[in-house]
Amino acid sequence: MDFVLSGVAACGACLFTNPLEVVKTRMQLQGELQSRGSYQVYYRNVFHAFYTIGKVDGLAGLQKGLAPGLVYQFFMNGVRLGSYAIIESSGYIHTNGRVSAAKTTVAGAVAGVVGAVMGSPVYLVKTHLQSQSTSCIAVGHQYKHQGMVHALTAIYRQHGILGLWRGSSAAVPRVSVGSAAQLSTFSSAKELVLDLQVFPKNSWLVALSAGMISSVVVVLAMTPFDVVSTRLYNQPVDQLGKGQLYKGFADCFSKTLRKEGLMGLYKGLGASYFRLGPHTILSLFFWDELRKLYQQVR
Repeated sequence: MDFVLSGVAACGACLFTNPLEVVKTRMQLQGELQSRGSYQVYYRNVFHAFYTIGKVDGLAGLQKGLAPGLVYQFFMNGVRLGSYAIIESSGYIHTNGRVSAAKTTVAGAVAGVVGAVMGSPVYLVKTHLQSQSTSCIAVGHQYKHQGMVHALTAIYRQHGILGLWRGSSAAVPRVSVGSAAQLSTFSSAKELVLDLQVFPKNSWLVALSAGMISSVVVVLAMTPFDVVSTRLYNQPVDQLGKGQLYKGFADCFSKTLRKEGLMGLYKGLGASYFRLGPHTILSLFFWDELRKLYQQVR
């Protein structure tokens, strides 16, 4: 039941934050491997990107990749948060009755890796669909998928089962770093809020406050890995399924740093916070509340 509740919580958050995911993906691909000032800027900031995509691609363009996004959130976060809930309820993350930062970080990272590997094929398709746009505002490589099922079928036919896990070398560090940061800070922040007695013990504001603190740490830790992940998933490939721009995670990281500087790894930081922030807050809030509700019903 922990897995189901976790998946439902993440899907609830995804419905609200998917347009921000589209904006984030476009901003991370803009000016790929080009120095500042040498490329046309279609998306100046989060708000301008929202306006541009809505105007050119229509409002439906802001919900591109929603189907694979929901599937990814259900399975990846179902496994990730569900695994963490089991580890938490077993008492592993506590030392002498208090939350251990080291243990929550390890538990969060392990849960994240399991979720990332399972959800990688759907994340690949989601990235392709969200980067697809009208040619006048297109950034990154443009695939011609007609939907989630068509994309999965086309990739499987061209590159086999392994082709569906292309880019997972970036998904593992991305999700493990993000998951470790999110879950360790969420547990610690919740404990801090309870210790300060700002809100009543069972108030939904405890989870909301902890989620807001957690989201800042997650965005700062995760954005460089997120940029690399988006680019590896979206790069064009040859007939053998090998990337034409990057050989792997380390190659993409070093090339981006060399060509675009440190800020290249933090492209779309604003969009990342506006997307990851609410998503972190909503998913952790829904997760915490659903678990409490389930405990009451049971």
